[in-house]
Amino acid sequence: MDRCIVLVDAGYLLGAAATLLTGDAARSRLSVDYAGLIHRIRERAQLETGRPLLRIYWFDGAPDRVPQPEHRRLRVMPRVTVRLGMLTRAGGRLQQKGVDAAMHAQLTELSRLRAASDIVLITGDGDLLPGVTAAKEHGVAMHLWAVQAADGAYNQSEDLVAEADERQLLDRDWLTGAITAAEPTSPSSDALARPAPEVSASAMPSASPVAQPTPVRVPSPGDLARSEPAAALRWSSDIGWIDPDDGIPLLEALTTPQQVWVDREQDISVSGEPHEVGSTFGTRWAERLPNDRADQLLATLQQARPRIPRCLGGELLRYAARFGTIGNDVLDISDDHRVQLRAGFWNGIEQPAGTSRTRVSSGASTT
Repeated sequence: MDRCIVLVDAGYLLGAAATLLTGDAARSRLSVDYAGLIHRIRERAQLETGRPLLRIYWFDGAPDRVPQPEHRRLRVMPRVTVRLGMLTRAGGRLQQKGVDAAMHAQLTELSRLRAASDIVLITGDGDLLPGVTAAKEHGVAMHLWAVQAADGAYNQSEDLVAEADERQLLDRDWLTGAITAAEPTSPSSDALARPAPEVSASAMPSASPVAQPTPVRVPSPGDLARSEPAAALRWSSDIGWIDPDDGIPLLEALTTPQQVWVDREQDISVSGEPHEVGSTFGTRWAERLPNDRADQLLATLQQARPRIPRCLGGELLRYAARFGTIGNDVLDISDDHRVQLRAGFWNGIEQPAGTSRTRVSSGASTT
């Protein structure tokens, strides 16, 4: 078939990009525009092979094969298929398991079936050499893309490089069209970036060490629970401060069986980031309030802000637990993620009533 397919080893692509752009192979050091990256891969593959794209296969590891936020975004993009292996920790380092084997099996099957005339590989692993050789024997042209190495040396298997029909380099300029070094997110980064005040040598005690700036830390709800009077605390997750729920209905009670199916389908495209999860939940809850009680319930809710009534907050946490990156259990969700969930919830509540907001009362109980 006169079309091309791209197989991406995400661990290689993003790890090598992180090394090049930040000097550290940790992918957390990167900010990735996944939609932009897929678009650039697609355009380049079609240009260099002269064939239309059939599909991009994205191979990556994930804890217990639970899709991470980037996987949830990628798998709903056109012409993208995500294949996940295991991500395990050994000797303090994260390692992928089964990704290479999955890529090899996919490459072998695609070439055997002649699914494409050209296959692009973005990988550096020599374990794929037998698959590349077999694909060539089936008449498939093999294109190997390398990420520019930080030290100018190869970051791919020499045998794999030698076996490829065509070789291309993804250099710094190309990568930074969609991948950049992440901005520092520490609350102390601004304080540390400011120049220290000048102090004359005579004003400094000779026997005392130079004082270091103290990083500024934003208190979590748990910190507030231990330091503030209970009457000033308005977070439902803080043990020991429980307000009555004032008759606030749960989303489950406001949702019809038909809406359950729609919600589950829409959840596929939710990335799993806490703020987005909270916003999705809050928007659904506000949209489904019955018309005759909507204003009253919203006014009651606003009185407790930034707190969320305890039962509704618990339902939000259970919803968030569906997304493995937030936590496989309500108790695994960190204080920071809980704050982001609530911020997202209030953002969803405050979305202006418009074309997407309809009050639904049929089949809903408000008790």
